[in-house]
Amino acid sequence: MDHVVTLKVDLRDERADALNHGLELLAEAWHSFDAPRPMQPPVSDRTTGLIGGPLPEVGVGVRAALDGAAVVLDESLAQSRPRFFGYIASSGLESAVLADAMATSHDVNLAAESGGAELVERTALQWLGEFVGFPAHGGTFTSGGMLSNLTALVAARTRAVPASRIEGVDGRRLTVYTSLDAHASIERAVEVLGIGRGQLRGVPVDARRRMDPSALAAMVASDVAGGLQPVAVVATAGTTLTGAVDPIDAIADVAREHGMWLHVDGAYGLPAASTEVVRHLFRGLDRADSASMDAHKWMYVPKACGVLLVRDVSVLMGAFRHESAYMIEEEGYSHPVDATLEYSRPFRSLKLWTALRAHGAAAFRGAIGGNIELARELVELVRAHPRMQLLVEEPDLSVVPFRRIPAKGDVDAHNMRLARLMQSDGRVYVTSAVIDGVACLRPCVVNFRTTSEDVAAIVEVADELGVRLEQGRA
Repeated sequence: MDHVVTLKVDLRDERADALNHGLELLAEAWHSFDAPRPMQPPVSDRTTGLIGGPLPEVGVGVRAALDGAAVVLDESLAQSRPRFFGYIASSGLESAVLADAMATSHDVNLAAESGGAELVERTALQWLGEFVGFPAHGGTFTSGGMLSNLTALVAARTRAVPASRIEGVDGRRLTVYTSLDAHASIERAVEVLGIGRGQLRGVPVDARRRMDPSALAAMVASDVAGGLQPVAVVATAGTTLTGAVDPIDAIADVAREHGMWLHVDGAYGLPAASTEVVRHLFRGLDRADSASMDAHKWMYVPKACGVLLVRDVSVLMGAFRHESAYMIEEEGYSHPVDATLEYSRPFRSLKLWTALRAHGAAAFRGAIGGNIELARELVELVRAHPRMQLLVEEPDLSVVPFRRIPAKGDVDAHNMRLARLMQSDGRVYVTSAVIDGVACLRPCVVNFRTTSEDVAAIVEVADELGVRLEQGRA
């Protein structure tokens, strides 16, 4: 019979050294984010070997394990770097990173009564509502836009069909409306809710890719005449594709006429409502029933920090509250889980609350406004370049879709290959997109570290690599 040797290991071993070394590695990472790197290193054979292998029976020690984590992170795509313009990225604001580490260490659970943590969450929701101009009387922090949008639509469905929590939609033909350029999370939400993708109406967009309110009104009227029940309309405050902000005020008029819930999906763009330069685009936000934003996008804090703001928190309670023998209401305790979909929920709000206290609202407005100005600089650089073409002449926010026109050949194929080449080149990271069947590059500026030199590099590198493609050297 084989004998198993049992090693007595205390998980607290090396704690002091691990903390000091971990802070050294963190400081090195932060310093590296201050300037762009010449390229994104590929995953090396050494790293592949480090990651793989069998489950270790005996550990290598905390210091060595942290060094391994640093190697893996260095060869991962860091969205905190100033020339990462792909997707809509996080920036990893340092004050928020440290607060998040503290929250993780204390491991507070925002499902049940949690003392100061619950007060922080309520305050952060109030501050965010004030910051963007939404009359928030409650809400919840989530993992991101998908869950925020789903939570809002659960509340909308429950208000429209109170019995749905018990009976389901019971054969009712419910409808939800959003623009053709809306995020796929809305489609996923109606599928999960049992409303069905077939009952999600894609409202046409205008020349600036904003939802057409007159088309919305006609679609709702047609559905009502056909015996359907409109439940909600989702306006997008900054589409992922082009950054367009739907005309919220006009959409609110249609929603009010038909008793629909108005949700504003501002996962990307809602923080821009705080700025003087584009605040006018968000007129009517204060009329919405709910609004969402991902603070881990344009509020610069690390993931995950999704936010749902609601006008009436009792609607969330009506949609989610349960009586549980293991979570009894007593001594005046409130349980945040009664207003949200999640149970075990980390203390996500601490990093945002800490960052707002540390830097102040004016600093965030300034950084967001600065990103918008950088996007406008990029627009002018594209306009001035003979080989570049804007796909949106006057972008609303900080997404600037454009394409490079080669001297000959398929323009769409050229731009798809160019996006892949820019990603592998590593000096500037952009992603591709397709707008009305046209392939393009789709940079987005949402990093407080990004400078004018960084946005200029987008056009410079795109043209340099585009020439290389034309000459068959890539």
